Amino acid sequence: MERSDPPLDFVGMMQADIPKRYGVTEQTQSSSDVERTCESIRQLGYGVVNGGYSPAWLTLLSEAFDRAQGRHSLEHGGIDALKAIDEHNTIRLPLAYDPIFLELAANGKVLDICRQLISGYVVLNQQNGIINPPNAKQYNQGAWHRDLPYQHFVSSRPLAINALFCLDEFTIENGATMVLPASHRQEAFPSDHFVTTQASAVTAPAGSFIVLDCMVFHSGGINVTARPRRAINHVYSIPLLRQQIDLPTALGEDFVTDPAHRRLLGYDARQPASIAEYLAGRARKT
Repeated sequence: MERSDPPLDFVGMMQADIPKRYGVTEQTQSSSDVERTCESIRQLGYGVVNGGYSPAWLTLLSEAFDRAQGRHSLEHGGIDALKAIDEHNTIRLPLAYDPIFLELAANGKVLDICRQLISGYVVLNQQNGIINPPNAKQYNQGAWHRDLPYQHFVSSRPLAINALFCLDEFTIENGATMVLPASHRQEAFPSDHFVTTQASAVTAPAGSFIVLDCMVFHSGGINVTARPRRAINHVYSIPLLRQQIDLPTALGEDFVTDPAHRRLLGYDARQPASIAEYLAGRARKT
């Protein structure tokens, strides 16, 4: 078959897509969505990646979220009791209520990102359902924070990664997550001027993850729509960091048998309760 040259307008378009540069001898390569997200997190502190879920699966997850919200409220004193401690817009550890949330926590793309960015073994530090209430109501994620709060240091590699799953589309109107780009590189919280001039809203379609270096400052935006905006937050960390809730104890010894899931949930990184238990663990490693 005779080879034909590409049209000149196509060649020009391809050349226009390559940023001009000079004096450059080294360049980062990123060819997949996972690699591009990792590069964005390294440079800016955040990125967005598609979770790879079908609309039918998202419907199942949405139904499970609403059930978990009702069950969580029922088991912990009701909505008024949760309001009294500002916990009425949070579902703690939804994977305890439905296995679909464990499936979400074990998303392959997110775990690949964690493995590329975090050195060594990755543990699920926490999973929480997050509800940004409608009609511009205040909620506890609407203030600037790091997901390792009260910490003012930087590290050469992330100690933890935040993966916020967008159960609903994140828009400006419904309170898209706000970030301070590259603030994971600075120890102190930026000046008020920087915050007001440089804060960026991260919009994302339903079914995607907003992935953050846990040291980047971020906050929930204001939801001015008539519907709540729902998300499921995950923090993955090195096992040196204490889990928000002791997952093996909370879930029970027989919650999962799959070795990969047990490792993810921290069953293999528990703190020894005695010298004898510590020594037994050492013996298993030799």
